[in-house]
Amino acid sequence: MMIQILNDDFKTLQQQVTKRQQQTANKPEIEAAVADILAAVRERGDAAVKEYEAKFDQVELDDLKVPQATIDAAYEACEPKLLDALKLAKRNITSYHEKEITHGFIDAEQPGVIRGQKVLPLAAVGLYVPGGTAAYPSTILMSAIPAKLAGVDQVVMVTPPQPKGINPAVLTAAKLAGVDAIYQVGGAQAIAALAYGTEQIPQVDKIMGPGNIFVATAKKQVFGQVDIDMIAGPSEIGIIADAGAEPDQVAADLLSQAEHDRLARPMLVTDSQALATKVAAAIEKRLQTLPREEIARASVDDQGFIAVVANLDQAFTLMNQIAPEHLEIQLPEPMTYLNQIRNAGSVFLGREASEPLGDYVAGPNHILPTAGSARFFSPLGVEAFVKRTQFVQYTKDALSNEKDAITTLARVEGLEGHARAIESRFED
Repeated sequence: MMIQILNDDFKTLQQQVTKRQQQTANKPEIEAAVADILAAVRERGDAAVKEYEAKFDQVELDDLKVPQATIDAAYEACEPKLLDALKLAKRNITSYHEKEITHGFIDAEQPGVIRGQKVLPLAAVGLYVPGGTAAYPSTILMSAIPAKLAGVDQVVMVTPPQPKGINPAVLTAAKLAGVDAIYQVGGAQAIAALAYGTEQIPQVDKIMGPGNIFVATAKKQVFGQVDIDMIAGPSEIGIIADAGAEPDQVAADLLSQAEHDRLARPMLVTDSQALATKVAAAIEKRLQTLPREEIARASVDDQGFIAVVANLDQAFTLMNQIAPEHLEIQLPEPMTYLNQIRNAGSVFLGREASEPLGDYVAGPNHILPTAGSARFFSPLGVEAFVKRTQFVQYTKDALSNEKDAITTLARVEGLEGHARAIESRFED
């Protein structure tokens, strides 16, 4: 892993990060390919979906929906240790996200005026669960549990089909989380099916969940037809550590994200040259025994970096510029640094708060903003599954008190019809 000694302005490294984020977001050839898939599914429904599944996933499908009997059988056959782990995760995710539930309000403080807001759940949401090189039952819990807490009526899941069937752990997690229906569809065609609806797959109001660049591009293109959570890019982990950090643990945490994807970005920022050197050596040693070594090594070599800065203030300045998906603070009394963090998806405080804790059982969501979007996006939560409707009621006396202000503003904006609508309430 490359070690860089940085000056105060961090300009070179920040330009590299920004360039990577732009490259991840803009792929014209993928945009065009995805647009074709969306159009085909919109026009031909299930037939197009099945053709793309045969082409991309090499699976011939007669029925897109996974039978309930198959889901129940997977749950019943689930290894007790795994089921216990999923139940623990469910309890912690539930106890965390139920604190996010909000309710509407009514304001009747002004005489003759009632104002308020209703908070309503979305009717239907679609959860995209990645397949491919790994199974992610944890993602189902992270997606479906907040949706159910929000009161969503219909939670449907799509996940790429597998030649030997969908991973039983995925089916078990879906049942445990309360998913209402599962469809074995992946890629851009799955996003299209959720956005437009097909003969079998219902149209939803919002689509969420991580996926590859085709999935991310499809979500971007259907936004407006439906809502989406965010445009998720490759995983990232940033660690701020000083000379007292344990090099082998820092290396292990960096590799926990590097093994996700060749484009994942592991980043260490430290004020200790000695720690930087030791972590680089520990990474190499650990890579040699990591089952996903090829993927993790590509991530480390091509995307990762270790930056040595003059002091910890510089470390926080740099990380706030990068806005990483995951940020570990491996410093003494880490809570004292929380106010220095402005941009990060999820923060892990202290030596024992290793990032995989958040991936599985801590409770905070692991569907997080990436590629610098933590500057303006938030982690997935209950609020992502609700909408707000405003309401207002005035008596004639209350309206009389404010009619002149309304008509003045309307005429300044050149909207005479607005003004006359108010004045009509006071005509003889």
